[in-house]
Amino acid sequence: MAKSAIIILASALCFLSFLGSASARDRFFVEGTVYCDTCRVQFLTRMSEFLEGAAVRVMCSQVDNAKNVTFDKETVTDALGSYKMEVDGDHEEDNCQVTLVKSPRPDCSEVDKESYLQQAARISITKNNGIVSPIRQANPLGFLKKDRLPGCQDLLKELGINEDGSLVV
Repeated sequence: MAKSAIIILASALCFLSFLGSASARDRFFVEGTVYCDTCRVQFLTRMSEFLEGAAVRVMCSQVDNAKNVTFDKETVTDALGSYKMEVDGDHEEDNCQVTLVKSPRPDCSEVDKESYLQQAARISITKNNGIVSPIRQANPLGFLKKDRLPGCQDLLKELGINEDGSLVV
């Protein structure tokens, strides 16, 4: 009788640990940063400034029906311009992306409308993608400063980029 009680207890513990690990696998964290693009080049440079208080949105929608949103949540960046958001559920069949919502700075609040879709950081929120960690790192996103900082011209020369964005030949 004692052996059967031990077997039942061990089976129950295994089952409970399986349930706990199954739910933990369907919980993810999306992390990223938001910056002020002080040179209006649409990528991070040494002159970029990270933004505290910027709002970002993580949204997932079905691949075949973008109007069917399966996850939608906003968060705000910390003093280092970083955010971390918990996402429940596996979104293997969805398109998920992080987008800019609102800048805390009036002088750095523009989003390039022509490349807005390229500005979105696409992320894979599923356990079926080869990534073991539950953390998903999104690409940095930046608001454009209204006017370039004075040192940007020198920075662009260092990077081998003309003012129009073309490469120096």
